Amino acid sequence: MRVLIFHGYLLRGTGSNIYNLSLARALAALGHQVCLVCQERSPQALGLPDTVEIVNPDIGRVLPVYVADAYDGFDAVRFADLDDGRLDAYLDANVAAVAAAAERFRPDIALANHAVMGPAILARALAGRVPYAVKIHGSALEYTVRPQPERFRPYMLEGLDRAAGVLVGSRHTAESLWEVADDPGLPARTRLGPPGVDVAAFRPRPATEAAAELAALADRLERGDGAGWGREPGASAALRAFDPRRERIVGYVGKLIVSKGVDLLLAAWPLVHARAPDARLLVVGFGAYREGLGSLVAALARADLDAVVALAARGRGAEGGEEAPLTYLTAFLDGLTGEERAAYLAAAPAAAAAVRFTGALDHGDLPAVLPAFTAQVVPSTFPEAFGMVAAEAACSGALPLSAAHSGLAEVTAALAGAIAPEQRDLLAFERGPGAVEAIADRLTRWLELPAGRRSETAAALAERARGRFGWEAVADGVIAAASGELDALTPIA
Repeated sequence: MRVLIFHGYLLRGTGSNIYNLSLARALAALGHQVCLVCQERSPQALGLPDTVEIVNPDIGRVLPVYVADAYDGFDAVRFADLDDGRLDAYLDANVAAVAAAAERFRPDIALANHAVMGPAILARALAGRVPYAVKIHGSALEYTVRPQPERFRPYMLEGLDRAAGVLVGSRHTAESLWEVADDPGLPARTRLGPPGVDVAAFRPRPATEAAAELAALADRLERGDGAGWGREPGASAALRAFDPRRERIVGYVGKLIVSKGVDLLLAAWPLVHARAPDARLLVVGFGAYREGLGSLVAALARADLDAVVALAARGRGAEGGEEAPLTYLTAFLDGLTGEERAAYLAAAPAAAAAVRFTGALDHGDLPAVLPAFTAQVVPSTFPEAFGMVAAEAACSGALPLSAAHSGLAEVTAALAGAIAPEQRDLLAFERGPGAVEAIADRLTRWLELPAGRRSETAAALAERARGRFGWEAVADGVIAAASGELDALTPIA
C-alpha cells in the first residue's frame, strides 16, 4: 500500500515528531511505501529505509507552531500570532506541495496530523480523491484551536469533515476534541490510536550494560555524530557524570517549557536527595524555559530561597511572555517554615550538584539513556494527549512517575495492574498545590525499597508495557482508520 503522511514539522525531538518518524518506519517494515511531507531537512541522519520518501514544502523561514519555541533554520511563530497573509501563504505552500506529491506518488490512503492545519491541507490538496485519517495530538487542539475557536475551528472542521476516521491518544483527548469541535457526528468516527514504543530498542538492561551504552552515547556525542541543535555544550560530560552501576538515576525527558512542570521536579529534588544521597537527576530536553530552570538549580546550589521565590513569581515570564506565577511551586515554597525550611536549605546545595542537563538528544539516543534510569518523572501540569515517554520508561525498566491527569493517567492505569496494590500510587501524583511534596514522597519511597523489590516491580512494569504498546499495531490502526474500517479499531471507552 502507498501511504502519504502530512506532518508539518521535524522528525526529531519528542511528541508528534517521533510519532511520525516511528510510524513511517513501522509502515515500511510492514512492506508499505511512504511519502512523508514534513520540514525535516536532514532525513539521511535518521536511518529511514528507501521505501520512505521525504518531501519538504517550500514554506520559507516562517514555521507556524502551537507553543513558542526555537527551531533551527526557521522563524517559529505561534499560529495565534500569524496575520492572515502569512497564514494563507503557509496553507497555499503546503497544499501545493501535497497536491504535487499526491499526483506523482499516487497514494492509496493518507494521514494528516494535528487538529490544524494538517487536516485542512489534505482536504484541499486531495480534494476527495484519496481517503485519509486524522491523528489528533494535544498541542494544536489545546494551544491553538481552543483559545481562538472563531479563527481556527473552521480550519479544523474543514479537515475533519472529509476524514474517514479520527484517531486520538486517549479518552481525555477525544472528549476535548468533541467539546471544541461541537460536531454531533464526530464521536462516531473517533477511535483510540495512541502512539507506540519500539519495544526492541526500549528494554531493560543490566546495570553494567546500561553503563556501557551511556558511555558509548557520550562517545558519539563527543565525535559529533547526529544532530547537535538544542544540545548542551557539556552533554557528553553530563552523561559521563552518572553511573547506573553505583548510583540511582532519576530522569526527565521532554520539552523544557513551563507547562511541563520540570520546576516541580527540581524543587522536590533536595527532599529526595536528602534521603537518597546516591541519587542523581538527569534532565534531557530543550526549550524556552531552559534558562529559568538553570537559574532555579543555581539558586538551590546557593541555598538562596529568595531567588527561588522570585523565579516562581515570574513564572511564564521567563519564556518571554507576561509574568504568570507558578502556583504549585509557590504553594510549596510558602509552606516551608521553621525546621523544614532549614533542612531544605541545608540539603539544596548537594542536591543541585547532583543535577545535570544534556539539552536535546535525538529520540534514537534515548534507548541508551532510559535503561540507566531507576525512575523517570513526567510532571506536566498541562493536559497531554498520551504519555509516550512514560510508556518508553516502563518498557526500559524505569518507574514511570506521572502527573495523574489526561493521557498520562490512562497510561498509568494501563500499567498499574502489573504491580502490587500497595505500590500503585508510586506511579502517579496529583496535580495541585501539593505536587512538589508528592513527587518527593513517591521518588523517596521507590528509592528506599529493597533493591530486589524494586527490580521485581520494574520487571513487571516492563512486561506489561511491552505487551500493551508496539508500533506495528499503531501502523495497522492508521491504515484501518484511513480506509474507513472503524469497526477494527478500539472504540472510546
